Amino acid sequence: MSKLSTAITLFKDNKLTFISALIGKISFLFPDKLYLQLQFRLRMGYRLNLKTPKSFSEKIQWLKLYNRNPLYTTLVDKYAVKKWVADKIGEDHVIPTLGVWENADDIDFDKLPNQFVLKTTNGGGGDVIICRDKSNFDKKKAINHLNNGLKRSLYKELREWQYKHIPPRIIAEKYMEDESGELRDYKFFCFDGIVKALFIASDRLKVNEDTKFDFFDRNFNHLPITNGHPNAKIQPQKPKMYEKMISLAEKLSSGIPHVRVDLYEIDDKIYFGEMTFSHHSGMCPFCPIEWDYKFGEWLQLPSKRIQ
Repeated sequence: MSKLSTAITLFKDNKLTFISALIGKISFLFPDKLYLQLQFRLRMGYRLNLKTPKSFSEKIQWLKLYNRNPLYTTLVDKYAVKKWVADKIGEDHVIPTLGVWENADDIDFDKLPNQFVLKTTNGGGGDVIICRDKSNFDKKKAINHLNNGLKRSLYKELREWQYKHIPPRIIAEKYMEDESGELRDYKFFCFDGIVKALFIASDRLKVNEDTKFDFFDRNFNHLPITNGHPNAKIQPQKPKMYEKMISLAEKLSSGIPHVRVDLYEIDDKIYFGEMTFSHHSGMCPFCPIEWDYKFGEWLQLPSKRIQ
């Protein structure tokens, strides 16, 4: 690609990003369906088909609008889901909670251990703060970040309705890391309680380096997919307890048309991370695009709409 072509592409991408952000600022003016149609067109580059959706990304938007099971609110609440998971697969798979607060200013950092994790119950991955050494921890910055996170609404931003009624809180969790010195995330795509694929998120804690996503099929064959992040330079290895992970993911996703179940493997134990009903909110292109349609084939939409 020539320098001119690259410049034109960047200009178009930046222009679309700006328009998308502008629409997001006035999102309250739009009903859910129209808002998703506008954002999808800008972010994905093609019109959203809700009558006969084919791609995975289209079907995610359909589920946002027409599969509003109240249970899903509990399952994406990072605090409330812990009891549900403990009842389903056992408390030993739940990362211990060290505290819960409604405002970051109420956190008593003196009572927390030297290492811990803070996260909002109503937000995404961007509202997670990791403390590895409390002596070097910027409390003021953390408090400001978390309080801003409490105001964030994934429902308003991308109509992920399951977040709409979560009571905004902050939780502190026990700091965990695996043998790599970080916390590799094993994210299982489940369809009607069956794991079809997964990706491993790595290099998430490295400064000035992008997180890596590596996709695999159920048999742990590496798939030629990128989706928002590049592949790792060194392909991640199969976790020791892979088959057990699949079993737990399928138990947690049973009876749900589609959900992504995130798990960790630490010291030969499996821990629950979170459940995600709208991977990248269904608005991040797969490359190559045929994988968007392959995932779409796996996702069978329910005949009964729940609103």
